[in-house]
Amino acid sequence: MEIRTFAEDEVPADLRARARTLRDGVWPGAGGDHDPALRPVTVLLVSPEGDVPAVLDILSKDIVHGGRRYRAAGLSAVVTDPAWRGRGYGRQLVAAARVLIAESGADLGLFTCDRPLRGFYESAGWSELAGAVLVGGTRRAPFPSDGPGFDKVTMAGFFTERGKRDAAAFRHCRIGLYPGEIDRLW
Repeated sequence: MEIRTFAEDEVPADLRARARTLRDGVWPGAGGDHDPALRPVTVLLVSPEGDVPAVLDILSKDIVHGGRRYRAAGLSAVVTDPAWRGRGYGRQLVAAARVLIAESGADLGLFTCDRPLRGFYESAGWSELAGAVLVGGTRRAPFPSDGPGFDKVTMAGFFTERGKRDAAAFRHCRIGLYPGEIDRLW
């Protein structure tokens, strides 16, 4: 298995089609490209035969929290083909994405996941950010991760010295992510 990384608009057509088919099979109608302002990067796990057993996207932007600016990135649209689950491929891809985010110079990585998936993400190196709520959407039309019907937890990694030093400021609070209308919450 090979991990391949592309800017979203540079994914080769054959891999893009396989990734889209995979995502549509798991989340019908949820496909589509991300907001280019979030500098989307697609990370694929590709088999020697060219299959795509797992895919995810990394979205990035600067955020302001506690009056300070941080470079943030997060996981989006993480999916492993049901036929390939249970072999550690999803974990391998999520762990690789964590390294990519750390190496990108991001101060921190933030994203939400369904509560039952917390252990999966922890096994790939992420940590639950206790009591944190990500607020997506826009400032005029916020979309919080603790909205009605959600059972989400916020996962995080702190990578730069600045991010590590300020990590406590992100616990037990609301974090204004505001990625926009297209990617309401990454």
